[in-house]
Amino acid sequence: MSASRNVLTPEALAMMDVIARTGSFAAAARELGKVPSALTYNVRQLEDALDVLLFDRRSRQARFTAAGEELLNEGRRLLEEMDAVANRVKRVATGWETQLTVAVDGVMSLVTVYELCEAFFALEPGGDTPPLPSSERSGGGPGTRLRLRTEVLAGTWEALVTGQADLAIGVSMSSDHVPPSGVQLLPLGEIDFVFAVAPHHPLASAADPVRDADLLRYRAVAVADSAQRLAPITVNLLPGQDVFTVASTQAKLAAQLRCLGCGYLPEPLVREHIAAGRLVVKQTLRPRTRVRFGYAWRNPSASAPGAARQPQIGLALRWWLDQLERPATRQALLERHGSSVPLSGA
Repeated sequence: MSASRNVLTPEALAMMDVIARTGSFAAAARELGKVPSALTYNVRQLEDALDVLLFDRRSRQARFTAAGEELLNEGRRLLEEMDAVANRVKRVATGWETQLTVAVDGVMSLVTVYELCEAFFALEPGGDTPPLPSSERSGGGPGTRLRLRTEVLAGTWEALVTGQADLAIGVSMSSDHVPPSGVQLLPLGEIDFVFAVAPHHPLASAADPVRDADLLRYRAVAVADSAQRLAPITVNLLPGQDVFTVASTQAKLAAQLRCLGCGYLPEPLVREHIAAGRLVVKQTLRPRTRVRFGYAWRNPSASAPGAARQPQIGLALRWWLDQLERPATRQALLERHGSSVPLSGA
């Protein structure tokens, strides 16, 4: 194993690639600045160490055996990976994170989130950021690998405070909520929640306002809190009420459209369904549900002197925070749940 590992050098793998591109040993030798006999000797050394034939000697052209094709393909992949590692190390040195994880609450507009991802991937490396190989450009203009997590209720906070996410979009805010040390929190805005049922649900024809005693007779649809460590949050469920639990706000909407239950939904998400008559809004005796949302990020140096003026965060996170500072972006995250509309100013 050690002998084969010693011969599988970047130079040997690059030699195989040149032979494949040029189509002959003679042409490859000219490109590599070697005499043909030296190139042939290097190939035989590689074959002896691996104990395989890499080329079909019956052909005058450089025709690969099946083993040679495998080495060529895997060698190209390894060379790209080595280039990628070198570039990621350089990007870290220039301020671009290797990876950025964004946790998004399920009530946020996924249309807007994906538009922001598109804009991020379209970024071109600038300044001293090293150019990326073509194999990595699909991962983002500056090369930062982006990961999205969809969370629910306390799970959005948990992803951030436990270090599983670098940025959380759509965390719930309250007047008495104090963010943990090292976490910065800014407001996104507010969303109204409306109580809605399908037109053929028994409550659709009930007189307004609907009493809790009437609500208790019918199944509620609830979204499961994705938190694993923090105390899960339960919202607008009555003690003793039958509950159908689903995994996301979109699944809750689908369940209520199918008359599988009733419950509160974000008004921007159901606006088009209400206008089309697919859902009916009912008034209840409970206070109007209006939820404040924010976005938060981890900033370990937030308490350091001068950190408020010069926060020590990576360039990828800085780009996302710049987008979230724009009113149009914040409004779109809260409102754009219907048909896709160009996101101005994002």
